[in-house]
Amino acid sequence: MYILGLQGSPRKKGNSSILLSSFLFEAEKLGAHTQYIDVTRKNIVPCQECGICEKKGYCPIDDDMQEIYPLFRRADIIIMATPVFFYGPTAQIKALIDRSQALWSRRYTFNLHDPGRKWRRGLLLSVGATKGKNLFEGISLTAKYFFDAVGARFDGAVTYNQIEKSGEILKHPTAIVDVRKKAGEMVRIFADRKKVLFLCTENACRSQMARAFTQQLAGDGIEAESAGSAPAQDINPIMEEVMNENGIDMAFCKPKSIDKTVGDWKPDLIISIGCGEKCPVIPGATNEEWNLEDPAGKPIDFMREIRNIIEEKVKQLVTTLK
Repeated sequence: MYILGLQGSPRKKGNSSILLSSFLFEAEKLGAHTQYIDVTRKNIVPCQECGICEKKGYCPIDDDMQEIYPLFRRADIIIMATPVFFYGPTAQIKALIDRSQALWSRRYTFNLHDPGRKWRRGLLLSVGATKGKNLFEGISLTAKYFFDAVGARFDGAVTYNQIEKSGEILKHPTAIVDVRKKAGEMVRIFADRKKVLFLCTENACRSQMARAFTQQLAGDGIEAESAGSAPAQDINPIMEEVMNENGIDMAFCKPKSIDKTVGDWKPDLIISIGCGEKCPVIPGATNEEWNLEDPAGKPIDFMREIRNIIEEKVKQLVTTLK
């Protein structure tokens, strides 16, 4: 389980940052892998409204946002933490929100489906200085549509008004307890999933397809990962093309090494897909072999054939594990 925390306050160790850190701390205690990103210290250029994302499905701006797009697709839970500035989020995190238009375009213009959106959840953590009853309406609406763009169901907001001075949230009678309780509730939704690791040599074709089909067919019932013994730099573009034919969006998938994947994540089942590699020995994990030829360098029709075989095998796998 992977939780992505986005910190949007320009003030170091601000109140929203404290809330986010408390959430992530509790989630890690319950076994989640978390990542805290201080958006205000990242180089994220505001949207230039060039229209390329709506024409080609990607953002051409070369900045830190290119590192964040894959994290959206990897995450089970995304947390956005920001104070209220004029009834909205800070300018720094608003730049990130606007740049998520690239993901919105892939879903609603190109009709490509990110399998993770079937279960991914998003939560807003926010504080504001005033006591107005409408203080969080604007920022909550923004959060709702941001989470839709990145493929997450909006799971609501945990908000506190009349919080202004640095660290003041620590004096609130229930705030830290509240966010830790919310973390427990959200983490437990994913806690009992079966964990399956798909392996091939480069983690660029077969194992990536198997993971995507598992996410699509199993929803939140199975936690699937993929890795390779000698990871390629990028996924195979022909594989991405044939998966797009099935409406499955493979953009922002990155090949990973076996060691990096299993370092803090222990699978119940390891499936080696015709790579001839020895499966890693992990106590408690079952090993299985799918002997499928590597489609890399073959005609696109062969890639389609392998795709269809993997889809059928995953259907059988999901039926077995559920």
